[in-house]
Amino acid sequence: MKAKWYYLFFVILFGIGTACTPTIDSVASTSSPETPLEQKSSEPVQTNQTAATELPALAADPQVITFTASDGQTLTGTYYPASVNPAPVIVLMHWMGGSEHDWGAVAVWLQNRGVDSGITDPAQPWQDGSWFPLVPEGFSIGVFTFSFRGCENGYECNMTDRPGWLLDAQAAVQTAAGLEGADPTRIVTAGASIGADGAPDGCYLANEVTPGTCQGSFSLSPGGYLTVAYNSAVQKLQSPADGNAIPAWCLADPSEYYVCESAKGETYRPIEIPNGRHGMMMISPGLDPQALELLIEFIELTVLP
Repeated sequence: MKAKWYYLFFVILFGIGTACTPTIDSVASTSSPETPLEQKSSEPVQTNQTAATELPALAADPQVITFTASDGQTLTGTYYPASVNPAPVIVLMHWMGGSEHDWGAVAVWLQNRGVDSGITDPAQPWQDGSWFPLVPEGFSIGVFTFSFRGCENGYECNMTDRPGWLLDAQAAVQTAAGLEGADPTRIVTAGASIGADGAPDGCYLANEVTPGTCQGSFSLSPGGYLTVAYNSAVQKLQSPADGNAIPAWCLADPSEYYVCESAKGETYRPIEIPNGRHGMMMISPGLDPQALELLIEFIELTVLP
């Protein structure tokens, strides 16, 4: 079974938390909408979100976005606009076992505008939105997914480039802040496995370039996979220059929970998920607590009024 094989391979390949923090240059990222994906959507829903000056909502159809990391690597992502403008945006980062498409069903669930993800794979419950919990009434947030370099084929990454993936995470957060309809001061991140480290890494690195951009990170099974120890990334979020600690949540199976326990902070929250296994497998029905319910709680805490 793919998930089980992937998990064994991943543990052997990486180990857990053996990295040090590199110096990262600023990312000069640009975003440009391409042809929208051919997906049907309903009329925008009314929300209870407020902004200083609301503009007409963007169309619900997902947009393909190309952007560039600081080393010149071209990357591709997908933007799912919210039903309000400007709106907070969450950047979703995938695991090594796939690509941005692993987040497709979750993306349209968070967008909450009636878009059909076109993904149905009950063998991978994170791709089957039929069991997802209901989002709160009026809830809608912009979503930005992307594929790390070498991971575009949709099955598993065909290369390992941990320093490059670190640059990709930073570029994705900065790109999300510049998307049309995005509130550049209300960006949050979430990810699984390599993306679970990309979430806090990209968050603090983007804030080093533009303070106040990223407001929190949400991780499923981190392990220091992008050359930065997870607890070091959390420490940077908990001790920013302005003194306002940025929330970071860590979800892990008991076998990996020690990574969550290694980090501390005023707004840090470690959460153990029995039988959660690894990465995207933590998004499965029958688990308690439920990762998607916690994700909604995290978003409401960090970027919704």
